[in-house]
Amino acid sequence: MNETFRDPDLPLAERMADLMGRLTVPEKIALLHQYQPPIDRLGIDAYRTGTEALHGLAWLGQATVFPQAVGLASTWDPELVARVGEATGEEVVAFRHKGAGRNVWAPVVNPLRDPRWGRNEEGYSEDPWLTGIMGEAYARGLRGSAPVMRTAPTLKHFLGYNNETDRCVTSSNLPPRVLHEYELPCYRPALESGAAVAVMPSYNLVNGRPAHLSPLINEILRAWAPDDIHVVSDAYAPGNLTGLQAYHDDAAEAYAHAIKAGLDSFTQDDDRPQDTLDHIADALARGLLTEDDLDLAVRHALSIRFRLGEFDPATPYDHIGEDVVNSPEHQELAREAARRSMVLLHNDGLLPLARTARIAVIGQLGDTLMEDWYSGSLPYAVTARKGLDAAVFCEGVDRIRLAVEDGPELGYFDVFDWGGGALALRSVATGRFLGATEDGQLIADQPGPNGWEVRQTFRWVGRSLRNLSTGRYVGAAGLQEDPLPLTVEVLVNGAEQAVEVARDADVAIVVAGDHPLVNGRETEDRADLALPQAQQAVLKAVAAANPDTVLVISSGYPFTWAGAERAAVWSAHGGQEYGNALADVLFGDAEPEGRLTQTWYRDACELPDLLDYDIISADATYLYYLGTPLYPFGHGLSYTTFDYSGLVVTTTADEVRASVTVTNTGPREGSEVVQFYSRQRVSRVKQPQRKLRRFARVRLAPGESRTVSVAFQIDELAFWDVTRGRFVVESAPHQLMVGRSATDLRLSARFDVAGEVVPPRTGPLDAMDHDDYDAITFVAASRERGEAVKAEADGAWVRFRQVDLKGARSCEIEAGSTEGGVITLRRDDPLGGQVLASFPVPRTDRYEAVLSRSALAEYQGVHDLYVVLENCGITVRGVCFA
Repeated sequence: MNETFRDPDLPLAERMADLMGRLTVPEKIALLHQYQPPIDRLGIDAYRTGTEALHGLAWLGQATVFPQAVGLASTWDPELVARVGEATGEEVVAFRHKGAGRNVWAPVVNPLRDPRWGRNEEGYSEDPWLTGIMGEAYARGLRGSAPVMRTAPTLKHFLGYNNETDRCVTSSNLPPRVLHEYELPCYRPALESGAAVAVMPSYNLVNGRPAHLSPLINEILRAWAPDDIHVVSDAYAPGNLTGLQAYHDDAAEAYAHAIKAGLDSFTQDDDRPQDTLDHIADALARGLLTEDDLDLAVRHALSIRFRLGEFDPATPYDHIGEDVVNSPEHQELAREAARRSMVLLHNDGLLPLARTARIAVIGQLGDTLMEDWYSGSLPYAVTARKGLDAAVFCEGVDRIRLAVEDGPELGYFDVFDWGGGALALRSVATGRFLGATEDGQLIADQPGPNGWEVRQTFRWVGRSLRNLSTGRYVGAAGLQEDPLPLTVEVLVNGAEQAVEVARDADVAIVVAGDHPLVNGRETEDRADLALPQAQQAVLKAVAAANPDTVLVISSGYPFTWAGAERAAVWSAHGGQEYGNALADVLFGDAEPEGRLTQTWYRDACELPDLLDYDIISADATYLYYLGTPLYPFGHGLSYTTFDYSGLVVTTTADEVRASVTVTNTGPREGSEVVQFYSRQRVSRVKQPQRKLRRFARVRLAPGESRTVSVAFQIDELAFWDVTRGRFVVESAPHQLMVGRSATDLRLSARFDVAGEVVPPRTGPLDAMDHDDYDAITFVAASRERGEAVKAEADGAWVRFRQVDLKGARSCEIEAGSTEGGVITLRRDDPLGGQVLASFPVPRTDRYEAVLSRSALAEYQGVHDLYVVLENCGITVRGVCFA
């Protein structure tokens, strides 16, 4: 074949135009589904989007399993993360003949705003800059450095997505500052560098509009990218537009809107694309879409296939075979990543351990490794017990006899507590876990909780045991609708058994944590932060019996606990080499190099509501948090100590430069993560308490000193100015701080920035560009674009600070309400401030707003202006003055 589109020496635009010109309209439409069919007449193969590769290749059998994404980020080493991405990309290519498509759905760059989020382990950090550089690194490794891409990485999940609770119908309220300063920066580095070439919108709505219909896809994301990006829907999300979200009345309208908003690929109905294709064809026939709209989406889809070398005679990756999968090199990389991700939370000198110590490994996670929903199948498993070569092991779980009250015996079971009241029961008879079948039977035949719909977990409801998947109760002959009282006889007390083992050991190591598919997973958020009750009891008992107790936490999210252990180490679920990596660190063959990438709070009560995305008003994340955390962002101890001295900060017109001398003052070589933060001391707006600007890793011998230098652009000090809808650097004093974590800051120095002074506002005022608000939610002003504020209670308000209305005599407000109401403008106070104007709000349809005019009371000087929505349900788009 000698078609123009197959000639790799020609410009991409010319090749694309040639292929586009050969396609019929039905062939073009077919390219907009996840499962793109072959076009036999052109010799074009079938193509599928979506291979899961979050921390190794997933879902296609055994492949190298690296630490979870939050663990990879805990290395604070973007180049290591890139190497893991490269290894994963190679294994994706190696599996191409087993169904692995090269459009990979990774990395996840949602910032870890709230540690209760069920998918916490999939992200990198609560800090947007750190999230961005880690996401860019992993995507860069997946993509490869050659002009022809190894894989096509996809950023997930755009936008404002940190809750599983009602995720398809909740709307994330993102004020402009949170949007521009916190959410969007996570996506920019990977897109701007070309490392990521695709984006997946999220299930939720943002400010009242489904994320799959966000105007920001075309307006911002595509503007950042140097080439075409391919926007792929999340699974079954297109159907939500007319289903759960009821945003459109029919599918043709919804799909046309999605395509015009930037969606290029519909992940709907699995490998059955016909309904989707019919809806798109219907939209074309009804004039809801033009062929130009269709061509633009098709171009985005084909651009990725061209850049993957699909239409080239050969690619740089054709030589990659299955021998790279779980190769010795990848095994060693898995061990390095796991080792360097481990965080030493506290240590009173017990660690590192002597190799001669007699070790008891205790706990539910002591002799098992977990696979999460997006991990591959473990090719082998080095557990903590195996890696530490423990002299003795005890799971520390209760063994019970379960029976119907005054009825038959149901069996003997070992009880595993995974938190939130969720229990798993392992049959003593079969060694397998009890689960519910489709027809309501109870069979102990599973290796553990597993699958998308986990059917192997239960919760006590009074004296009855309810299966969490089905909602039905354990009965004498299977599951039943009504509660049935059961009797429980404890045959073995797990904590007491653990104590007996711990007493005879030199050191007791309690391995605790979460199950990635239970109580904190996709579709399920956590209600609290507490270590599971039974695991807490084991830890407490063991530490009381043996003072030389080490707590090892393996989890995808932070915990709280009350223990008397002498040392604690955390890591995410660490993949196949976890046990070896743990032994390297605990025995001191390697330093604990990991650092936390999110705050560990003392209690869930310190967190705002899970659905409150306004981190600024809620004082959330390390950026704004005012309390004392259990462990702060950036925390991680070493087996040696470091001193900081000689901080020097200088500025130019464009850049801030800082240097500090770091000295290893301890007895052994160590690695330090030197963290630089800044804080703006004076501002028109609320500023972060501290914000990570740069970090540097330095490895020092005992007594060695080294100067660490960093630099960043003055523009990075900007915040989003709601008064003018752009970033601004204020003229203000700043503080540059350096240290070991966000709260362990050793030195600081002032520097001054010459920037702008934000002037007082003069109308018109867009309602979304307010400074503060109360009892307000954000909604779509129209189906397609624009946003408005809506009252959630009588007397809701938005505040505009420092408004200068000199010369204004009248005011016009654009508002509506399905029930009608009144809006009042007040000066300086929403309750007792001077009334400047009052407006009746007529009854309107959902997306309708009308202009109402009122005379404006005399207004002298610069004041705060409150727009008070006196009645629940009122929607306001804006205010202008004349």
